[in-house]
Amino acid sequence: MQRTLIMVRHAKAVYASALESDFDRALSDRGKEDAVAMGKKLHQTALVPDLIIASPAKRTRQTAKRLAKELNYDPEDIVYLEKLYHCTPAVFEAVLRDAVAPTVGTLYIVAHNPGITEFVDRVSPKFRVDNMPTCGVAGIHFEGIEWGNYTTATDRNVFYFEFPRN
Repeated sequence: MQRTLIMVRHAKAVYASALESDFDRALSDRGKEDAVAMGKKLHQTALVPDLIIASPAKRTRQTAKRLAKELNYDPEDIVYLEKLYHCTPAVFEAVLRDAVAPTVGTLYIVAHNPGITEFVDRVSPKFRVDNMPTCGVAGIHFEGIEWGNYTTATDRNVFYFEFPRN
C-alpha cells in the first residue's frame, strides 16, 4: 500500500516577548494568511488527510487547525503529541512507528525546525532543502505495509514541495 506523509512546518509566528515562552508564540497575521492559503493549495491537490498529528505549541496548533479547516478535516480530530515540540528526526520516525494506525493512508505532521528540515533531507538523496520555510510543505510517498516500515523503505521520495511566496 502506498503511504503519503505530508510534513508541514508551522506558519510564521510572532517573536516571543520577554514574558512569553517560545511554546506560547502565536501565528503572526501573515502566518494566519499563509496557513489558510497552503490549506487551499493542498485541498486542490486532493491530498486529503486521514490523520493530522501536530506539536501542541500554540503556533503549530493554529497552523494545523487552519489547514484542517481548508482540507475539510475536523479540527477536533487533530492529535497533539508533546514529543513533536522541537524534536529530532528520530522522534518523527518513532511517531510513524508507534502512533499511526495501519488504516491511515495519508498522514499530516505539523511541527518545527530544525527537526522537520533534517527529517525531510533524509528522505531521498535526490531532494535537499537548506531550511524548510515557514508553512512549507513536503509530500513524501513510500510503499509499505505499515507506517513502521518507513525507515526501511527504499523507495521513499519527495513528490511535492511548496511554500508561501514572500
